[in-house]
Amino acid sequence: MNASPAQNTGIDPPRASRACRVGVFSDLLYRRDDDGLSTHQAFIRFVTNLPPRVDEVVLFGRVKPAPERSHYPVPTESVRFVEIPHYPRITSVGGQLRAFREARRIFARELQSVDLVWIFGPHPMALGLARLAAGKGTPVVLGIRQDYPSYIRHRLPSRLWSWAIPVASGLEWAFRRMARRHPSVALGHEIANAYAPGAPVLETGFPLISHDDLADLDHALARSWSGELQVLSVGRIDAEKNPLLLADIAKGLGERSPHWKLDVIGDGALLESLTERVEAAGLTESVKLRGYVANGPELWEAYQSSQVFLHVSLTEGLPQVLAEAQAAGTPIVATAVGGVPGAIEHERNGLLIPPDDARAAVDALERLRNDHELRAALITEGLRRARTETMEAQLDRVAMFLRDALEASA
Repeated sequence: MNASPAQNTGIDPPRASRACRVGVFSDLLYRRDDDGLSTHQAFIRFVTNLPPRVDEVVLFGRVKPAPERSHYPVPTESVRFVEIPHYPRITSVGGQLRAFREARRIFARELQSVDLVWIFGPHPMALGLARLAAGKGTPVVLGIRQDYPSYIRHRLPSRLWSWAIPVASGLEWAFRRMARRHPSVALGHEIANAYAPGAPVLETGFPLISHDDLADLDHALARSWSGELQVLSVGRIDAEKNPLLLADIAKGLGERSPHWKLDVIGDGALLESLTERVEAAGLTESVKLRGYVANGPELWEAYQSSQVFLHVSLTEGLPQVLAEAQAAGTPIVATAVGGVPGAIEHERNGLLIPPDDARAAVDALERLRNDHELRAALITEGLRRARTETMEAQLDRVAMFLRDALEASA
């Protein structure tokens, strides 16, 4: 079943009387320096904000050997970190195999100090730890954030790694089999459907926008559409995000109006290729490649100062950037892939376009420029939906789901 959304009050619900200590594994790479632990994925902010809805979060993760600092610090209040052996990356098959025996020993020991584990996968380590916990009688909740075979397909170092795609499909099949017996938290409608029927499935997002961050509707509607028009794109500059299409879109926009500018935030394997394409097309005056901007005030300012948010991925789960754009009162143009149509209803809270179609993107952006009533409708509905999808609202739902899973296992 899919759990129904909770109404956001912006107030933490009272804690249940039964203790709920949640062990969490996700394949994040942590860094350590004199100031403590940090990681490069903003998702950690969501997980570590579960307290006080749960009593404690126990993070299991690998730490980069050399001292280093990353964007998102790991808090220590009601959060405990348990280090498992390091392996370089997901494609390091030998490294994972060598790490797994010791990881199992550490994980089995720590199961005595948690009430439930929340395991994100599919992933070889995740599958092994989930099976271990289930075998020890510890309640297991699965977490799924992406279509795993697609995720792997776009990250292969070369064609010599093509064997990894059927392996990824096998891991996903095994995770779905586990989901018949164990509850799941799934990112977006498409992934949630893939993990049903079976045990309960919570369809959710992992937004990082607080209730207090929501834009004022009147201010958003008053945003000027005369003079320079800023289009914002935020995401990894990797193949599945289709970033090279942005140069084609910028070129098409320039042919329609000199007022369009494109601001691209993100980094990744294709950043150099995108830079070369922008330069070759003579777009350096209209396209700004800003690199990575951490989730926080600078990124929020980028959303609020842009006229439109553009998302051109080829595959997606449920991108958090859509919720961020809606919360900023910024209308959205996005490709209808993966979980995006579950979050964006065409002509109601955004405009959907086919993937890999620069002309369709240009037409949609021009339509917004010329249609004041459409812009106002998208902004209004987007903000209405954003109020029910804040970090507080989703944390409330996830914590309730975890507690329900714990109660059901008693």
